[in-house]
Amino acid sequence: MKVLALVKHVPDSTTKIAVKDDGSGIETAGVKFVMNPFCEFAVEAALQFREKNGGAKAEVTAMSLGGETAVEVLRTAYAMGVDHAVHLCDEKFANLDDLATARVLAAAIKDQAFDLIFAGKYAIDYDRGQVGPALAEYLGWPHVGTVTGIDWSDDFKSATARRRIEGAEETVEVQLPALFAIDKGYVEARYPSLPGLMKAKKKPVDVKDAAALGIDAAELSREAMSTWMEQYTPPPPRPPGRMIEGEPEEAVKELVRILRDDEKLL
Repeated sequence: MKVLALVKHVPDSTTKIAVKDDGSGIETAGVKFVMNPFCEFAVEAALQFREKNGGAKAEVTAMSLGGETAVEVLRTAYAMGVDHAVHLCDEKFANLDDLATARVLAAAIKDQAFDLIFAGKYAIDYDRGQVGPALAEYLGWPHVGTVTGIDWSDDFKSATARRRIEGAEETVEVQLPALFAIDKGYVEARYPSLPGLMKAKKKPVDVKDAAALGIDAAELSREAMSTWMEQYTPPPPRPPGRMIEGEPEEAVKELVRILRDDEKLL
């Protein structure tokens, strides 16, 4: 069986983000990029599927779309234990919306005979979670999102998945091929070992551009996209704190007055 894990590089959650002066994006100088945490769950889910399926019976490929820095998350996936890595890299892939991203991924996947795709619930940079469902739609596959558990059939050709919905959990039965978007709670991602990281630097990464995927540049133009990022704006500065002087009883009364009359929170 052929299993695919989709991975994305995102700014580390501890990185301080600054918006460019012209509002066209974020300043990337000095920003540490890492594998999206939910994509780590996708890789781990793929590796555990391979282990449950007898190891040699399943091959795991990691695929990422992005600029030159995206190759590092593929190296991380190699260090975690994937068998192959594919990097979709082209200047034409910059600033794609979610539907266009899904179209590019579908073009790279459609002739590869994958049986199963794992993705993260969403990426922590934009928090949209639309690429997985859109990709499944382009492939004509069933999709199960926010997955917190999967029970596989004996022949690994179908599964019963548990997914988180508002206020409850839903159980879904699905036949492969299928795409599962993994939520926190299903697996705990393994740490890449140091020897694994060293070996990963020498492993091959299959790089594919738009021409190799048979995608015309016009399909990726701004006019062809249904949405685009118009401008980035930093959040307004937080107002300074206010100190309330006086005895505790009087200070509490003043705090309540401020919350009620000034801030309209009571």
